Amino acid sequence: MGPTPAAGRAGRTLGRAALSLANGEYTIVLPGALAPECLNQRRGAYRVTELKRTESVAHEAAILVGVLLPDRPKQEEPLEELEGLATTAGARVVGRLVQRREAPDKTAYLGSGKVSELRLAVEAADADVVIFDNDLSPAQTRNLEKAIGVKVLDRTELILDIFAGRAQTHEARLAVELAQLQYALPRLKRMWTHLSRLKMGIGMRGPGEKQLEVDRRLVEKRIHDLSDELDEIQRRKQRQVAGRRDHMTVSLVGYTNAGKSTLMNALTGAGVLAEDKLFATLDTRTRRWQLPGWGPVLLSDTVGFIRDLPHHLVASFRATLEETKQANLLLHVADAASPAVFEQISAVYGVLQELGIEEKDALLVLNKIDLVADHGPIDRLLARYPNAIPVSARSRQGMDALARTVSGALSRHFVEVDIEAGVENGRLVAYLAAHGEIHDKQYHENRVTIHCRLPRKFLDALGGDGVIVRPHREAAAIAPFAGPSAGEAMEDVA
Repeated sequence: MGPTPAAGRAGRTLGRAALSLANGEYTIVLPGALAPECLNQRRGAYRVTELKRTESVAHEAAILVGVLLPDRPKQEEPLEELEGLATTAGARVVGRLVQRREAPDKTAYLGSGKVSELRLAVEAADADVVIFDNDLSPAQTRNLEKAIGVKVLDRTELILDIFAGRAQTHEARLAVELAQLQYALPRLKRMWTHLSRLKMGIGMRGPGEKQLEVDRRLVEKRIHDLSDELDEIQRRKQRQVAGRRDHMTVSLVGYTNAGKSTLMNALTGAGVLAEDKLFATLDTRTRRWQLPGWGPVLLSDTVGFIRDLPHHLVASFRATLEETKQANLLLHVADAASPAVFEQISAVYGVLQELGIEEKDALLVLNKIDLVADHGPIDRLLARYPNAIPVSARSRQGMDALARTVSGALSRHFVEVDIEAGVENGRLVAYLAAHGEIHDKQYHENRVTIHCRLPRKFLDALGGDGVIVRPHREAAAIAPFAGPSAGEAMEDVA
């Protein structure tokens, strides 16, 4: 049997990717993840033979560390969100350490004095892991682990571990695995305690190649294969979404645990999983919403966002977020009861910018108003975002106002037109009836003028064959949509 990575401390290895060589077969092990059990060598290529889920069985004792830089928003409890993430990942928080710095230390992110203080805290609490609320370089992580004697995780590694434990569908598993491998690639040296040489087999470069080089080529090959498969999934999703163009679509976006799934259940009766935990939803679910005074629309629930969401994780989930990119309207759900609600709104906007959809029409929905003890926080939110809709998905407060506002927003996508065509054009009449509302028909010899209301996106399909389209001559001016775009609604917090 070939060399294997160091096992590390007992208990769960949060977020730690490892590579091993056993009996001529390469195995990528991503603890807590959905990863290929075997990548078998077949004529120089590697293919996935099995997907295996690794469940956590132990709760590691963790010390949380935060380095507050000048650009970090001031919060009453700077490590509160990190504690929620650590608990979600299965850790047991036994200590905290915070340092304010003008810039991170290049060697260990913390100053040397704080590193010594951290080592003493680890020994006193018998901690298994130290979790940073910052992103560390591979060298910083390596130096910290050497100095304090336990493994060190950064914020990105922790989030990836949570996503790995939450992924349920094949698509989500592929996306998480891709993000984990992209994160692991520059950190392979840290993950191995050996750099021994191998006896190489058929299809490899030859004897004398270091294990690390083999691992790097293996991971790069797997990243390429995963990227290709996810690209194909995204193309398939685009075709599926395009097939729904006959319906108006609304997508729920927002910070993790803002109550998007609960709101979806309240609006549609869908009965989707809604839990009071971070990243309970990783996969997009679409349900029919019978919008009062409007008719059926398609409502999609998506993965929640978070501050400093890893860029490669956002990229990996582009296929999952296809419904959001193609939606007619975004409902940005914010947790009105959260002390950090303004920062969370800003963080969501940052992710939408990264996806290139910040200019979409959006409504800000202030959820969980039943958990706000007084009106002060709600008043401050409404002063900043006057078009926001306060609701409680749990108690159904504000649901009627939300439905009316959504109806008004979707009306922006419709136009009233007079369409003139030959009386024999029955296909046109059927098309208009299927995609819009016919209000009136007037016949003139061999021509007919149809007054109808339909989505703007269908106008391009009406040209040709003697068809003439004009704005309805008696249509009253439609009041402009009062809601902002996603960019206006979620502008950065000063």
